[in-house]
Amino acid sequence: MLIIGFLLGLAVGISFWVWQQVQLNRNLGQVLRPLTTHSSSVALLIPGLRHEIKLFKQQQQQLQQLLQTYEDLLEFAPVGYLQVDEENQLLWCNEQARKMLYLQRWQPGQVRLLLELVRSYELDQLIEKTRDRQKPQVKEWVFHPSCEDASTISEVKSLVIQATSLPLPKGQVGVFMENRQLLLDMNQARDRAFSDLAHELRTPLTSIRLVVETLQDRMEPPLDRWVNRLLQEVDRLIHLVQSWLELTQLETNPTIQLHYQPVEVRSLIFSVWETLTPLAQPHQIQIAYSGPENVWINADESRLYQVFLNLLDNSIKYSQPSTTILAETKILQRQNSRQPALEINIIDSGMGFSQADLPHVFERFYRGDEARSRMANLETSSTTGIVGSGLGLAIVQQIVLAHGGSIKAMNHPKTGGAWLQVQIPGVVANSVSQDYI
Repeated sequence: MLIIGFLLGLAVGISFWVWQQVQLNRNLGQVLRPLTTHSSSVALLIPGLRHEIKLFKQQQQQLQQLLQTYEDLLEFAPVGYLQVDEENQLLWCNEQARKMLYLQRWQPGQVRLLLELVRSYELDQLIEKTRDRQKPQVKEWVFHPSCEDASTISEVKSLVIQATSLPLPKGQVGVFMENRQLLLDMNQARDRAFSDLAHELRTPLTSIRLVVETLQDRMEPPLDRWVNRLLQEVDRLIHLVQSWLELTQLETNPTIQLHYQPVEVRSLIFSVWETLTPLAQPHQIQIAYSGPENVWINADESRLYQVFLNLLDNSIKYSQPSTTILAETKILQRQNSRQPALEINIIDSGMGFSQADLPHVFERFYRGDEARSRMANLETSSTTGIVGSGLGLAIVQQIVLAHGGSIKAMNHPKTGGAWLQVQIPGVVANSVSQDYI
């Protein structure tokens, strides 16, 4: 019975296999029938199909070569580059990025979470922001590398990174990174060198001025004009050295120089204007104040005096004769702060800033548009005799920043002149008035 059952099962299996072969042959016949019927047409299509396949392979090879070229360029580029997928897994990074981010654990071809390799909240935030907004983003931060080997911890240094990120297809993000630390170190070394030089120059310049003053009393016309000219140039050098030292001190430690006390802003502005009146009167330039009559601010009075002195002095230099400089103040209630801020606007009626100058007006030694600088030089030579050092607005910016405030340079839409807007926190206001001097 077992043998009969086995033979019966074998027969059923063979029958089923034969039936499958018949069905397969029938299907193949149906597929091949159109080809055999139109064999001449198929024969004509084969050469064209082979040509298209050949072109496709050539294009694919060219694209692969182009891709390899781009990878080689990125690999040896002087800036870092990395690319992550939609899950923030590191897909690829070049040599500069590996050095910058200390990615010794990552090898080409590996796909690992970026967070496992680089502990940087700022970089993760930049990537997420880029992916969410689908727009390029720029961010600068101080990167503190993590160190697994305690013996090399002294060799690992923090650095300032500026990164530009780009959204890519399928949720990927590419990030270009620049090491700004070398530039910052060079700037700091330059500033230290200039500061040391300025300190050394103060004593001989003071001695030279004393000698010139002595000669000034003994020289007769017309030779005395050369001594007067020499005295002006010595004063200009002394002013430049003093301004440089002051700016360096403010940048190094801005808050240590501040002595806070309640200051009445309107009275302070008028006090500054009285100092500058000898410069304004010959050109019939006056000041108009509008805003709170009795507004007090917690600030360093001498430093704030210096801010208004620089701003109003510049306004006089660049204003047209018989015009008015506007000094406007207003109280601002800042968001997320219980303490209001004071906004001070100094607006003149001169030629204003050029669009090329606006981003640079607070940079040290930046002189701006030639016509504007020439006008200022003529003005100073006819009044004080001391040409501007190019440090005034840089010092103003540092003083305002030290007070926790901000400053912007614009052109006023109505007067067409320069518009400097200062905001400083912490005020108490009273009634409104408008006065002319």
